[in-house]
Order: sequence, then structure tokens, then C-alpha cells
Amino acid sequence: MIAAQDLHAEFQFPQETESQLSSDADLEDPDGRNATAGRGMGAKRGRKVLGDKAKGGGAGRVSGTGLMNGHHQENGSENMSLFEVVKIGRSATQSVVDEWIEAYKQDRDVALLELINFFIQCSGCKGAVSEEMFRHMQNSEIIRKMTEEFDEDSGDYPLTLSGPQWKRFRINFCDFIAVLVRQCQYSIIYDEYMMDTVISLLTGLSDSQVRAFRHTSTLAAMKLMTALVNVALNLSINMDNTQRQYEAERNKVIAKRANDRLELLLQKRKELQENQDDIENMMNAIFKGVFVHRYRDAIAEIRAICIEEIGVWMKLYSDAFLNDSYLKYVGWTMHDKQGEVRLKCLTALQGLFYSRELGSRLELFTSRFKDRIVSMTLDKEYDVAVQAIKLLTLILQSSDEVLTAEDCESVYHLVYSAHRPIAVSAGEFLFKKLFSHRGPEDEGLPRRGRQSLNGSLIKTTVFFFLESELHEHGAYLVDSLWECASELLKDWETMISLLLDEPMPGEEALTDRQETALVEIMLSAIRQACECHPPVGRGSGKRVLTAKEKKTQLDDRTRTTEMFAVALPLLLAKYCVDIDKVTSLLQIPKYFDLDIYTTGRLEKHMDALLRQIWEVVDKHTDTEVLEACSTTYHYLCNEEFTIFNRVDIARSQLLDELVDKFNRLLEDFLQEGEEPDEDDAYQVLSTLKKITAFHNAHDLSKWDLFTSNYSLLSTGLQNGDMPEQIVIHAMQCTHYIVLWHLAKVSEGSSIKGDLVTLRKQMRAFCLICQRYLSSINTAVKEQAFTILCDVLLIFSHQIMSSGREHLENLVYVPDSSLQAELLNFIVDQVFIDQDDDSNSTDGQQDDEASKIEALHKRRNLLAAYCKLIIYNVVEMNTGADIFKQYMRYYNDYGDIIKETMSKTRQIDKIQCAKTLILSLQTLFNEMMSELGFSFDRSSSAFCGIKELARRFSLTFGLDQLKTREAIAMLHKDGIEFAFKEPSPQGEGGPPLNLPFLDILSEFSSKLLRQDKRTVHLYLERFMTFQMALQRDDCWLPLISYRNSLQAGMDDDTMSVISGISSRGSVRSKKSKQSAVSKRKLPEEENSSSSFDGVWMNREQSVPTPVMMHSPHLTSTVLRDPKRMRPEDGYAATFSMPAEQHLHQALPPQPLPHHHHQAAMDYNTQVTWMLTQRQQAEARQHQERISMHYAKMRNHMQQAIRRGSGLMEDDEEPIVEDVMMSSEDRLEDINEGMDFNTMEIDLPASKNRRERNELKPDYFDPSSIMDDSVRIISALRLYSSTFVMNASLNMLLLAQ
Repeated sequence: MIAAQDLHAEFQFPQETESQLSSDADLEDPDGRNATAGRGMGAKRGRKVLGDKAKGGGAGRVSGTGLMNGHHQENGSENMSLFEVVKIGRSATQSVVDEWIEAYKQDRDVALLELINFFIQCSGCKGAVSEEMFRHMQNSEIIRKMTEEFDEDSGDYPLTLSGPQWKRFRINFCDFIAVLVRQCQYSIIYDEYMMDTVISLLTGLSDSQVRAFRHTSTLAAMKLMTALVNVALNLSINMDNTQRQYEAERNKVIAKRANDRLELLLQKRKELQENQDDIENMMNAIFKGVFVHRYRDAIAEIRAICIEEIGVWMKLYSDAFLNDSYLKYVGWTMHDKQGEVRLKCLTALQGLFYSRELGSRLELFTSRFKDRIVSMTLDKEYDVAVQAIKLLTLILQSSDEVLTAEDCESVYHLVYSAHRPIAVSAGEFLFKKLFSHRGPEDEGLPRRGRQSLNGSLIKTTVFFFLESELHEHGAYLVDSLWECASELLKDWETMISLLLDEPMPGEEALTDRQETALVEIMLSAIRQACECHPPVGRGSGKRVLTAKEKKTQLDDRTRTTEMFAVALPLLLAKYCVDIDKVTSLLQIPKYFDLDIYTTGRLEKHMDALLRQIWEVVDKHTDTEVLEACSTTYHYLCNEEFTIFNRVDIARSQLLDELVDKFNRLLEDFLQEGEEPDEDDAYQVLSTLKKITAFHNAHDLSKWDLFTSNYSLLSTGLQNGDMPEQIVIHAMQCTHYIVLWHLAKVSEGSSIKGDLVTLRKQMRAFCLICQRYLSSINTAVKEQAFTILCDVLLIFSHQIMSSGREHLENLVYVPDSSLQAELLNFIVDQVFIDQDDDSNSTDGQQDDEASKIEALHKRRNLLAAYCKLIIYNVVEMNTGADIFKQYMRYYNDYGDIIKETMSKTRQIDKIQCAKTLILSLQTLFNEMMSELGFSFDRSSSAFCGIKELARRFSLTFGLDQLKTREAIAMLHKDGIEFAFKEPSPQGEGGPPLNLPFLDILSEFSSKLLRQDKRTVHLYLERFMTFQMALQRDDCWLPLISYRNSLQAGMDDDTMSVISGISSRGSVRSKKSKQSAVSKRKLPEEENSSSSFDGVWMNREQSVPTPVMMHSPHLTSTVLRDPKRMRPEDGYAATFSMPAEQHLHQALPPQPLPHHHHQAAMDYNTQVTWMLTQRQQAEARQHQERISMHYAKMRNHMQQAIRRGSGLMEDDEEPIVEDVMMSSEDRLEDINEGMDFNTMEIDLPASKNRRERNELKPDYFDPSSIMDDSVRIISALRLYSSTFVMNASLNMLLLAQ
């Protein structure tokens, strides 16, 4: 293990602890720690006197900022600063540095001032260091002054800006520092002034709280350190050369020895040693003053810079830096939480392990941090994982003994990764480990064939493939090895030899399992060579091939055809009865270049191939093998090639034989009075399987198979004893017949009667499949359901699109009975628990693989039905029975149901909303029938329905305008459902479905404020006067729903009152503008008022309740301020007792003409009755307020805890509790604001001011008040001439 030693020997760093480096004041103090760094850093000035060394050279420069006149003339621009020159990058860095050096030689203070301003401006600071500041202020004071002048309006600075110009600036900035040190390495950097000033400035800036200063100065310091390392390396080389020359001269005999030369060499060596001491002191100051602190900076980019540069130092000057004292920083940082920093660690180590000489010196580091490197192969950042694997490959090359077998196995399985760069890197590691070692005995082996070196390597590949118990995908293994072992994988000659040739004496033959694996690898290699793209799941599609790649692809395809045209018939003949091998081998012909059969005179091999395919069809009944034969015939029957006639004749003969055999067997099988035996059923099934497999890829219309298949299906319905596999394949074959007939009709190549025939066949087939939906056999029902969904979708109204209006007669709309049967199938067969599924083919429910397969099958069934809903084939409201299962089966089908809801909303928002509310009503009715009408609203069933409603509400998104009418319709249907059934307790009791309003309140937050008023008016149409006065627990859903509709409705009134108040608001102008911007525009209000009328009048058949209609109200934003009165608001009808004081204090004015006198009389009666009731409830009033507030607050706390994992648009935010909610909510609320203490993007006072301005918008205290508290607030606001401000709201809330 690497010990945390002090920095030592190579640079003779002072023996002091890192705690002494915590303050920048030490670097700025001439008597502090820099005095210990040697004479280079000990000569730091206390005060600088400008112009002491100026000897007439200052006239050629613009004081403080300008460049030399010569440089300005060269670039054609005057008075450009050094920062602007580097940013533009027109001049070569060499010339810019040379001119600065000339200016430094003339007046070093002026040149240094320009260099200081260069670093300040590169940080994005708008300020500049003046001559006065440079003369009288220390670095810490200068940095403090620049911090105050920093542009706080933006957090961007040159190193973080995007665009090609700023990327080029970063390169020019780094080059400038490197060239500056290189050009000054012989004189200026040793003058004890320039480097001391620059290092002191950069060290101070690197400790700044301003990110821009810290980032820019750290980059500059690290690049300066890298340049000094190059200087130190050159000095070391020069010292070694001088020492050798001195030793050679001294070893001469006295007569030939030149004493003068010895003295010169001694003097030169002394000067070099002094220079090296100076460089050591400078590097000590940078390393301890900058690197030691910044490699663990809060900003990942700064940490990455440090690690990247220390890797460069170790590689450049390994004698000084390649030791454990520096390697430990790289090892520690490999645990960094940011992938960018971990990536720099790995790339730095790769640069060291590339050299075997350097790699041998990393044994201790490797043993200490090897486990961490191995674990990084599974890093969540793909780039980091790729570099970790590459680093392990370099470690493997340097030494075979470092990595254990367990370490290698952890990399091996990554060849099957879905991320291709990781898989390719792992494949390279695997190739280096298993295939790159050649012994002396391998030298004399043949180049090709069974006994070649490739033969043993291919066997090794097969063994590895079989030992990978986690994966069985040969295509992914081949793709991983392709870039490093393509020549091996394309040695098909050796693979064919291993499969066909007999083993040599003493050679172990391949087992059957190994031969199957070899065939799969061989097929995958052929596919990779001929298609030139990775398998499915890797890569983002086909890329454009280069000319060289296209030529290689063509050559590989030609070689494949020439080789396997001869070998494939032999391989099929050998493995004819093996299902897996034959299935893989039959896929090879689709990669052939069929012209080669003619040009290469290989027709006899084509005949041999067709004979072998015929034999395979004759011997096999497996569906996979038969489909492979059908696909091969389809590829070979290409009219563009001359072999078409030969293949077409063979195919026709095969199909004639199969159809004749099927008709003959079917006639005997369906004879009346005779019970078919198992042999007859097997013969019919095997022949039907073959015909079905070929009908999938070939048009068999001329054989008229519909009649025979339809009679087979009809007989199965009549007798009920038909084997299920025969019925399933008969359905599938009939389905193909209908589709091929449709394709023929769509192309216009059919005769006149074909359209009528197809319509009859299609409808008859749908009817018989519908009858099979009631079969007792589950597999038959699933097949009938799947085919029905496909046929209904194909023959829907969409069939007439793309200019196919002549197919209108083929459109088939399912009747209500068929829709009901399809829906019942989904409910019965899909929405079942995993343990209830007894549908496994093996009957092994405990087998995890069978459970996954069964779930996949159920997902396909559900997706098939959901497509019918999305494409409007079945009624959208049938989706209610699916949507209601969203929560219960979220893990299994949540993604499908959610996508279906999204698509239906895009088609028809209103109908989708009606379907959602219907699903909630269905669940509510089921719960009522199970628990009874007196159920507990805290029960799990009711809470589950309410949670489902909340999830449905979230799916409507944040744009309330888009979903405005849909949400309103949802509330309308919900209100009607709640009051639909009378009370089971008789007159005076709550309606049976009244608790549904508690569920409906979950959607209230999605209503606009003006729509809340409209919905509230619609609710009042169903309420009686007695309902408005009820406060029992059974009426709480109504109270809660009314409160949810009234929440936020007072805000409009308050804002108008505040706007017409003569005193105005205490808010700042900015907060007023933000509040107004959140208010609806007049155009929106006009649309809302018109929408109110349409929506209210849409349903005229609603029974009229006892309660009278309230007058229609327009938005308070549009109302004339002079006509504003409390009784004009919606709350006048159902006001709390405390509101009577408000009415008495403000007597009503004459109503406008558009109001009804009946409404006024009614309100007067309500006022009188509520005044009488207030006298009886005066003693309980304060207690009711506190209890109601506590209930509402507790309910909201539970809602926030319940929904902490989901994002929603809360219309009723919490003041205190939201600060204790999840971090995700706070991040959403504070989006766009950065409160990182390490950065000063904005002054603290401005941050506080903006947060105070946000509080009224996001944390409005009035939103959590109950009715009584809100009425008291309104009373006090009215009594204080309608003045509203945030402080009064908070005071009222506290009361």
C-alpha cells in the first residue's frame, strides 16, 4: 500500500506539512513560507516601484494594456490587449511571446502588469489592474479588488463558453504559457522577479471563491508547471552531458588534460545546478500552493485539470515524478464522484502503462489500486468503463501475473454488453489474454485447415462461448472480437474443415454441443462480414461505409459464396436431422451473391442445395426449421438472377406435393362416422405446419386453400374435439390466405369478383375466430384473439388511405358483441396474478424463464388490443377497463397503459378524459358492491382509487390551456355521477356516490381559475340548500371538493383590489411584473367566459335541483373596478358566518342590468338565515377554524409524502412543509438558481432579494387557508381600504 509520504528527494521539497499551505497570505508574505522555497521564491517583493528599470523603452507601449507598436502594425489593429491577441489567434504564439519578451527587457514592470491583466481578463473579469494598484497593493488586495469588479450578471467566462472561437482560445491560452516558459528558460525565468510574480498571482487566484478565477488560474498554473517540467528535464539532460564531458576530460592523462576546459565544465555544471534549484523551487511553490489544494476542488473540471497534468509530469519526467508520493493522488481520485475526473485518472495511467519500462515501476501502485480499476469496468459512465478495460489490457501486456483469473473473468463477460465500445474493449482484452500467445511449437503449423494455428484458436473461441453460462448470443461475441480478430473469424475454410473432416489420430473430436456453437459462430461471422454493422441492440443504425470498407464487404461476400456454395450442401447432408444446426445453416444462403452460381459454373451445387432443402422439409415438422426453409426459397426465387427458373420449378414441385398430400389427408380426416386416430391427426398437422410456414413467405393463392382450412375450422367448432395445434395452424394459414388475397387486390392485379370474394372470406373468418374466443382451450383463444386484432386493424378505415378508396367495401367495423368479447378476453387472460397463470408450456410455474415468457405473451396480447383503441377500431371507452388496472399492474403493463393514454389523448382529449373518469367510476362501483355504501374512506381500496386519480391527473401535464376543456368535461361527468343515485338513508342524507367527489378533487388543480368558478357553479346546480349547511363527516367529500374548487379563486379578486388601491402595493416593480405575467391575458379571459356558457349549456337534460341557479360571472380581471362588490363573487351564495359582518359593513349597491333580481332576493334570504345560524355557533366558531385548518394541513402533508416521487403541478403549495419535502421538489422550485457556496455568480443581497420575490408566487400563504381564515383576511383587507401585501398575509396566517 502506498503510504502518504512527504514530497521528497527528487526535488528536495521542504519538509513541511500540507496544513501550512491553507492560506494564500503565506504566499504573499515575503517573510512567510515562500522564503523557505529557495532564493527563487524568496526574492518576492514587498512593494513594487513602477518604472525603476525603464530606460526609454516605455514610449513604444500603451501603458498598462497595450501591446508593442510593431505587433499592432503586424496585425493591422491598434491598442489590442494581450488577451485580445490570444483570443483572436491570428498571430503565431511564438511571435506574440517574443514581442512580450522584448517589452519585458525594456520595462519589466509594464510588461508584468500586462501579463497580470492578461490572466485577469482570461478569467472573464471586466476590471483591470492599474499602475497605482500594481505599485501599492499586495496580490491579495488586488484579487479582492478584482472580485468586487467581477461581472456578476453571468456565470460564463472564456473557459466555459461554447463555440469554436472559445475552444480555440483555450488552446491558444495553453500554448501561450508553454511558449512563454520555453522562450524564457535561458534567462528571464531565473531573474527572481517574473516567475515569482506570476506564480504568486496564480496561487492567490487559485484560492479565490470566484469559480472563474479559480478555474482559469489553476489551468494556467498546471500548464506553467508542465512547461517547467520540460525545462527541468532539459536541465537534467544538460547536467548529465556536462558530467560525462567532465569525467572524460578528467580521465585523460595529465599531459593531454585541458585545465581551462575542466574549469569551464565545472562552472557550467554549477550554473546548471543553480538553475535546477530555481526550477525546483518554482515547481514546489506551484505543486504545494495550487495542485495540493485544487485536485480536490469542488468543481470537477478543476480536479480533472490537475489529474490530467500530473499524468503528463509523470510521463515526461518519470525520474522525478513517477513515484508513490505523486501516484497516490491519481489513486485517490479514481474514487471521485464525477465521471470526468475518473476518466482523466485512467487516461493518465494509460500513458504510463504504454511503456513497459514505466509499467515495471508501477508494481506497488498496481497492487494497491488494482481492485478499484477492475471495479471501474462496471462504471455507470460508459466512457470510464471503456478506458478502465483498456487500462487493464495494458496492464495485462506489461505483466501476465498481475491480474488474477477472477479479475479477468470480470472483464470477459463484458463482451456481451449492449454498449458496443465496452464490448469491443472487452473483446480486445479477451483476444490479448487467450489468443495472442504463441509458443515455439506453433511455428511449423500450416496456415489454414484443421491442424493450423487458427484451428486451435477457433476451438478456444468455441470453448469460451460455451463456458459463458450467462449468455448464448454468438453474434455479440463475434461483434466484440471483430475489430481485433476479424482474420481469425473469417477463416471459414478452417471452420468447415473442423465440421466436415474427420479428426486426426490423437486429436479430440468436437462434441455435438461444440459443433452447434461453431455453426452459430460461423453464421455470425458471415453476417458481420456481409452486412458490416453490429447486431440488433448495438449501435444506432447502419452507418455509411467508406470505399475501402465497401470493397472489403464485396470481397468477403464473394469469398463466402464461392466457399459455401460447395460446402453448404455437404453440411446440410451431415446435420440434416439436427434442428439447431440446420436452422443456422439455412440462413447462410441469404448472404450469397447469386450471380456467382452462374459465372462460377456452380449450377450443380445449386441443385444439390435444393435437394437438401427438400429433404429437410420432408424430415422436419419444427416450425423454426420450416420457416428457415421457406425464407431460403424466398431469397433464392429472385427473378433478377438466372437461377430463378431452376429454383421456382423446385419450389412448385414441393408445394404441389404438400397441397395434394394435405387435401388427401384432410378428406380422410373429416369423413363422417369415423373417429380420426392419432396418426392421421399427426399427418394432417405436420403437413399443415409445412404449408403454413411456406404460405408466410410465398403466395399460394392458386391452390385455393381457404375452403379446406375453413371446413377444418368449422368441423372443429361443431365437434369440439379437434386437436388444438391443428386449429391454431389452420387459423394462421387462413390468416395468410386472406392477407395474400388483400395484397393482390390492393395492387389492382385482381379480377372484378375478387373484391367480393375477399370480403366474404374475411367476414366469415372473423366470425369463426370470434366463436373460437369462447373455446375452453387457452392457446386456441389466444390465437383467435391475436388474429382478430390483426384483421380488425388491417381492415379498419385506414385501409382506404394512400389512394386506395376502391377498398372501401372491405372496411370491417366490429359490432358491440365482438368488442365486448375482445375486452372480456383481455380482462380474463391478461390482468391476472403471476401465480394464477397456469399457461406455461412446461407446466413449471416455478421456472423463472417460463414466467418471463408468459408475461411477455400477455404484454403482446394487451398491446394488440391497445392498438385497436389507438387506431379507433373499437370504442375508446372500452379502454376504461384497462386504464383502471394502471396502478395494480404498473410493473407489468404500466408502460403500455401509459402510452395508450397518451395516444388517446392526442386523438380526442375530451373522450380520453371521459374514459379516465369512467374507469374511476367503475372502480368506485366495484368497491361499493364489495364494501357497501357505509365504507371507510381511509380504507386501502378507496385510497387506491384516489391514488389512481392522482396519477391520472399527472398525465395531463403542466399546460392547462391544452387540456382545459377535457378537464372541465371530466369534472362534469364526475359531478353527475356523484349525485346520480339518491341517498340510501332517505331524504336528507348524502347521495350514494357522494364520496366520489373526494376522488374528483384530485383533478381540481388542473383547472384554470376561471374554470374552477364555472365548475363550482355547475356543482351548485345539484346541491340543495340543506346540503350547503351540512358539516357532518358524511358530507366531508362535498366540503373538500368545494374547497378545492374555491382554492385560488380569491387571488383574482385580491389582485384587482390591490391594483385599484390608491396606496398601491409594497412589492417592487419587478415582482409586480412577474405577478402580472402569471395572470391570464384578456383574450384568454374572453375565451374562458364564452367557454363557460358553452360548457354549462352542453347538457340540458340534467334534473333541476331545489337550489336556484347563480348568475353567470365574468372574470374579475375584466370587471369594472367601480362595480366590484363582495356579493358579486361566487362565495356570496355559500358564505361562512363571519362573512355576514362583511355584508353588513358593505351594503349592496344596485345590481347591473345583466344580473337577475331573483338571485339578489335569494342572497338576501341566505344572508338573514346565516346570521341567525351564526348566533348559535358563535361559541364553536374558533374551534371549528382550528380543526378545519389542522385537517387540511394534515391532508396536504400526506399528499406530498405520497407523491414525493412524482412531479406534479400543485395548485395548493405548502409554506413550511415543502421545505421538508424531497430534494427533487426543491430543485424543481429553484430551477435556474445556483446557490453553490463555492461560486459568487450573484451577490448575496441580490440572491436574497430574488428569493423573496419568488416566495409570493411559489409559497402563497393564502393557498392553505380554510374558508373562515380567508374570510377574516378579506374582512381586514376591506377595512384597510383594500391594501394587500405579503407581510399582512403572513401575519394573518400566524393568527
